[in-house]
Amino acid sequence: MSALTGPRLDTLVDAAEARRSELVADVTAYAEQETPSDDLAALAAGLTWVRAYVASHLGAPEAERTVAGGSQGDIAVLDFAASAGGTGRVAILCHYDTVWPLGTLADWPVTIDGDRLTGPGVFDMKAGLVQVTHAIAIARSQGLPLPAIRLVLNGDEEIGSLASRPVIEEAVAGVDAVLVFEASAGGALKTARKGVGLFSVTTRGIEGHAGLDPENGVSAIDEMARVILTLHGSADLAAGTSVNVGTMSGGSRSNVTAGVARASVDVRVTAAPEMERIDAAFAALTPRKAAAGISVEGGWNRPVMARSDGTAALFAVAQQVAAEQGTAVEETSVGGASDGNFAAALGLPVLDGLGAVGDGAHARHEWISIDGMVERTALAAGLLARLGGAG
Repeated sequence: MSALTGPRLDTLVDAAEARRSELVADVTAYAEQETPSDDLAALAAGLTWVRAYVASHLGAPEAERTVAGGSQGDIAVLDFAASAGGTGRVAILCHYDTVWPLGTLADWPVTIDGDRLTGPGVFDMKAGLVQVTHAIAIARSQGLPLPAIRLVLNGDEEIGSLASRPVIEEAVAGVDAVLVFEASAGGALKTARKGVGLFSVTTRGIEGHAGLDPENGVSAIDEMARVILTLHGSADLAAGTSVNVGTMSGGSRSNVTAGVARASVDVRVTAAPEMERIDAAFAALTPRKAAAGISVEGGWNRPVMARSDGTAALFAVAQQVAAEQGTAVEETSVGGASDGNFAAALGLPVLDGLGAVGDGAHARHEWISIDGMVERTALAAGLLARLGGAG
């Protein structure tokens, strides 16, 4: 079926517009369910709310399971059957945790000012789930073919997806495409993301009286200072590699030669060979004084999400759908990572940033565009229909 003889996807714009007030009410209600990554009780309540919300719009899933997250939020996997003769299988990734601590709503309630809606977690990424839920419902209501959809909801994305990674990798295996409803980047969809390394470095010295016996002490802070300069020197911004020692602590008192120092390091890379080079830089760290020691822990939290041919083709479909709906979408590469990185590393086509249009992730000015919600809900509905075989 060609795009000319297939169903008109521009009608989805009016259908999404008719749901404008409902979209606003839903994202407001969702934001009022506080879900900080480090509060298991709040996460459990939040996941219960999300599952009930999805079911209220889409009905009970064909199959569902919950995987315990242990010390982190649980992971829910919901399967919805293909509809209206749709073909193929698509995985949709959404995390329900946020960076905002319990009680944030007390002094930052959800507020609407014209087209802007602000509130904790609305941009990253609660609007995304609301949009895709309505998108599926709209496509169904218009009789458009939809692929089988697997919705993955995890509660630990903001702290590295340590519990959810194996669940995500298992859940996406064998699907035709992976759609991630994280927020957009200035409205652009994300077709590439950097890989992320999280490392910790510890230096050890010998304590001594800094005034009476300065020759015999070995300063762990002095060693750490040299380590920091070495690591920062290993960055190659032209190659897309950044290295940042974000926190450092050490010593006990100003008059004691420091016995221990610790640093946390964030690394971002755009290519796998850079991972190997950075690994080598950590392995080569050597103390200046023989009596000192250096140890490194941690590793690569997320692989690189490269712009593969499959991802490029998936973006082209979204671009065509947007054009049919009278809008336009751009693509971009970003330094932040998401659960989409895991899927891309498995060789799957991944289109990210399909969620909110707005700004301010992890910031007090976090906001979303209500017009953007309407537009991107229509886009998601059209994209899913096209992936299900419409035109």
